[in-house]
Amino acid sequence: MSEVWTPLRLIAWTQGYFARAGVDAPRLTAELLLAHALRCDRVRLYLDFDKPLGAPELAAFRELVRRRAEGEPTAWLTGKREFLRHAFRCDARALVPRPETELVAEAAIEALPEGGRLLDLCTGTGCIAISAALARPGATVVATDLSPEALALAAENAAALQARVELLPGDLFAPLPAGARFDVVVSNPPYVPAGEIDGLSREVRREPRLALDGGPDGLSLLRRIAAGARERLVPGGLLLLEMHESHAGPLPALCREAGLAGPTVKRDLAGLPRWVEARAPREAEPG
Repeated sequence: MSEVWTPLRLIAWTQGYFARAGVDAPRLTAELLLAHALRCDRVRLYLDFDKPLGAPELAAFRELVRRRAEGEPTAWLTGKREFLRHAFRCDARALVPRPETELVAEAAIEALPEGGRLLDLCTGTGCIAISAALARPGATVVATDLSPEALALAAENAAALQARVELLPGDLFAPLPAGARFDVVVSNPPYVPAGEIDGLSREVRREPRLALDGGPDGLSLLRRIAAGARERLVPGGLLLLEMHESHAGPLPALCREAGLAGPTVKRDLAGLPRWVEARAPREAEPG
């Protein structure tokens, strides 16, 4: 008699297997992959916890488990990642959206007035720009990316989520028309110091190096964004830059050198330095 596998038994077995393989969040990962293989949500797994699975379903799930254990990101296997309650298509073309970046996006959205203008640099999947466009439907949202592949993925996400975002190919501010200014400029650029990339997890090392590598000190892109932000912000406009935790000292200094006012380090839910906020000076303020 063949062995009977139910959702509950599969989840328990896979959780242990993933834990031994060093996969992060082993139970959640097992649930996400099984739900994907069965084309259902995670709640359904527990409603049907004792339902025997057929051979085709087991084969599909085993293949997902094998690929995840070999280091393929969960979001690539399921094809999506939730970000601010929206499902974003994910694949090898761009960095998988991180929960920590949701905090940066929320701060940017809060600062964006209705009818205002937001610029998202290094947009990747488009998760920040699209989330802002959906939260502030009266705003103008522009996003740029150097990678044509990432920009194509952002376009697919914008279309799927019916978000109005202008996507421009090119390097940081370069694609923008002369004189274009914004109430909010936000970016989650490549900021990992180059020497640390080989020490990252297998999953992260599979993601596009262009989206990770911030140069020798991780500040290569951040330095350029800070330097160019003042002329692209309206007076009093806000710059938000996600960063490596080692940048809590140098990034605010770079913002001050660029003539931005009041740079402040913000921390994530784990208490780690996560992003910097700074403002373009108002007309009456010193630079």
